Amino acid sequence: MTSIDRLFREVTEQLLSNSRERQEIETDHVYQPANVKNRALVDQIIERLVLPGSRIAGLEHLQELFQLSQAGQSCLLLCEHYSNFDIPALFYLAEQQPQGKALTESVIAMAGTKLNEESRFVLAFTEAYTRVVIYPARMLQALEGTDRYEAERARSRVINRAALREMIRRKHSGHIILLFPAGTRYRPGKPDSKQILLEVDSYMKGFDHVVFVGIAGNTLEVTATMDKDVPRLDAVVYQCSPVCSSAEFRLQHRTATEPEAAKQQVADAVRARFEELHRQAARQRETILAELETEGIRPQAMPITF
Repeated sequence: MTSIDRLFREVTEQLLSNSRERQEIETDHVYQPANVKNRALVDQIIERLVLPGSRIAGLEHLQELFQLSQAGQSCLLLCEHYSNFDIPALFYLAEQQPQGKALTESVIAMAGTKLNEESRFVLAFTEAYTRVVIYPARMLQALEGTDRYEAERARSRVINRAALREMIRRKHSGHIILLFPAGTRYRPGKPDSKQILLEVDSYMKGFDHVVFVGIAGNTLEVTATMDKDVPRLDAVVYQCSPVCSSAEFRLQHRTATEPEAAKQQVADAVRARFEELHRQAARQRETILAELETEGIRPQAMPITF
């Protein structure tokens, strides 16, 4: 199997050459607008990998969420997470539709510091999309008991305070905030990577409206590091839920009296919603693949160069 760096070397070299963001996150740049040159390059890759028939089912719900955001209401987009191409493919497919560009330009993703600081290669892709950078609690927990813990805890607090201020400002100025509530990409055989973080309850508390998105199909198989991830030809279906009230969703599912238990109930309800939407998306993908099969087109890891 050929890695993304090897298969698309010409493009990735341009991405790295265009990369402009600092890797180390500080409070003065937790908000990072899209690098439009790199966005165009990532689109070139996505266009080669997404098979015909790929779609956003329920796009009208995203469009409704966009209109609500333009009216000044706070809007949250909660998505399943399978690869670092989840956002690129979503944006690419949305922009094939009328007014899709305006919709995608309104979206700001909440992104962990790792996407900046892990490597320049990862950052070159990440900075193609507008985001607010946070210090994930899961990453800090991994440092407990080490010499770095206290310093990183202090750093996480100042970064997250700055990120919260930016998110609040942006969510009331015509932007949709996108969050992957699992906090990591799903890895087959590791069910814990689909667990929804308790923080999703706090996010939902701060928003008027929410749309949930299930995903079937994956154009970039996860490995140890993104430069080794494996590109795939695949049909991808995003299934969007109708817009719902965040307050009503939380009220419906928070029946426990103990705060942590109530947060867990919301997290479990989000996961259940994802599973339902994923099944819907998977059924549509199976239909698409059956149609492509008659033309001799199949999902596959890319063993060849273009």
